[in-house]
Amino acid sequence: MTLRTASNRNLFLFVVLIMLAAATAELEMGRKLWGVNDTPGIWSGDIWSRHNSQFLADPYTFTHITHGILLFALLSLAFEKLPVNTRFLIAVGLESAWEVLENTTMVIERYRMETISLNYYGDSVVNSMADILACMLGFFLASRLPSRVTVFGTIGLEVVLLLWTRDNLAMNIVMLIHPSAALRNWQLGQ
Repeated sequence: MTLRTASNRNLFLFVVLIMLAAATAELEMGRKLWGVNDTPGIWSGDIWSRHNSQFLADPYTFTHITHGILLFALLSLAFEKLPVNTRFLIAVGLESAWEVLENTTMVIERYRMETISLNYYGDSVVNSMADILACMLGFFLASRLPSRVTVFGTIGLEVVLLLWTRDNLAMNIVMLIHPSAALRNWQLGQ
């Protein structure tokens, strides 16, 4: 076994352990493996559906790709001397911690009160794990693609989500930090 192979195996092992810790925490918090009535599903394209954030993926999964891109950029600025694999593990840890925090009663209630996620009851564990994988994809893309492509791709993704769902990562952040009734009404189509 080469040093590189051992390093890749260790990286994989650490990622799996971090994700298992997040999944275990969510299960302990009462999150279901699959969402509504433990009904498995691959895709829920309707953000108003009871299956949103319950199946494997939904439109918000794409915002987690952006999480990965932003984490790559921030960690590269803050820790440029750290190897990319180490920054990747930090990103996976941060995204996993966010998934656990996002599924606390406090954050779920904040989403329901201040954003258009009126019927949000938290993520299924499977959806959370897919969100972490989407973040890893974003990190990987940002680490491999030219920064210009990553920036324009991220902007394009945000625009597509805004046109498709009237929501995206930027809108989520704004509405969680500084809610606006006018913005919320626009998102709701009122």
